[in-house]
Amino acid sequence: MDELNAKAEDSAIWNDPTAAQKLMRERQKLESSLGGLRKLENELADATQLIEMAEAENDAAMVTDAEKSLLALNSKAEQMRLESMLSGEADGNDSYIEIHAGAGGTESQDWASMLLRMYTRWAEGHDYKLQLIEESEGDGAGIKSTTLMVKGPNAYGWLKTEAGVHRLVRISPFDSNARRHTSFSSVTVYPVIDQSIEIDIPEKEVRIDVYRASGAGGQHVNKTESAVRITHLPTGIAVASQSERSQHQNRAICWDMLKSKLYEIELEKKKAETGAFVGEKKEIGWGHQIRSYVLQPYQLVKDLRTGVESRTPSDVLDGDLDPFMAAALAQEVGGKPKEKIEDLD
Repeated sequence: MDELNAKAEDSAIWNDPTAAQKLMRERQKLESSLGGLRKLENELADATQLIEMAEAENDAAMVTDAEKSLLALNSKAEQMRLESMLSGEADGNDSYIEIHAGAGGTESQDWASMLLRMYTRWAEGHDYKLQLIEESEGDGAGIKSTTLMVKGPNAYGWLKTEAGVHRLVRISPFDSNARRHTSFSSVTVYPVIDQSIEIDIPEKEVRIDVYRASGAGGQHVNKTESAVRITHLPTGIAVASQSERSQHQNRAICWDMLKSKLYEIELEKKKAETGAFVGEKKEIGWGHQIRSYVLQPYQLVKDLRTGVESRTPSDVLDGDLDPFMAAALAQEVGGKPKEKIEDLD
């Protein structure tokens, strides 16, 4: 901290606004972490002193209250430990998350909408703000695809562990014969980048399409070509936005998303070089899933990378994702090789 303060006091740093901004962000993050640690230490000392007083006075009720405080402090300490792992280049940034239904029509489209609800509940539970960027409705039920922006501290650091194919096994609500069905949907996560990160994309390398927005939004969305899709020709990456009424605003959002995706590709290259965990983007189907959610014939959610399990799928689908994220993050930081884990029937 002293080193960062010394750099901030050097007038020369302010000649480079980008470097100064990066320094101030780093100092603010470290200052916040140290403040949280000091607060935790003070609360621990208070709880310990309270227990000593309670035992001296033989006050069982006071001892119980103090023990509850210690348990709460333990949870805070664990959360801080996990947050300390979020030291990646873009971990502190806001995040984009895309969900795409796999083959299977209504089944997979309904599964994609369930995943959307799951991540929405998780974000709301962590006081993150959500912005819907684009959504393509399914044929009769669910969604074909959607893009959300999740805004809040370390949003990308947590959500990056969710990138991959997710598999659902259940008795289909759309099958009159009540047969068991398997559905797949993919999740893609990439960070929102700030203006200090410069990414040059020549316009000759992109194709820009405009079209009429679909879904809710009143008569306006059906009368004007306000939605925008930008395709990066060298990589085939495509991004779309229809959240704004103005084509100009949607175009700006698309440019930001495209830059973020290209930036994430560079981050993944760096992770691959160091052997760190990378959310794999493969075919949306058998053999490529990172997690299975089995609702029938038994109840189990199992992460195939870390082995973490939950016997209460309803809680997971309601946003209880922290144990899965924490394990995947620990695997990334620890640099442990992925072990082959048996898939579920």
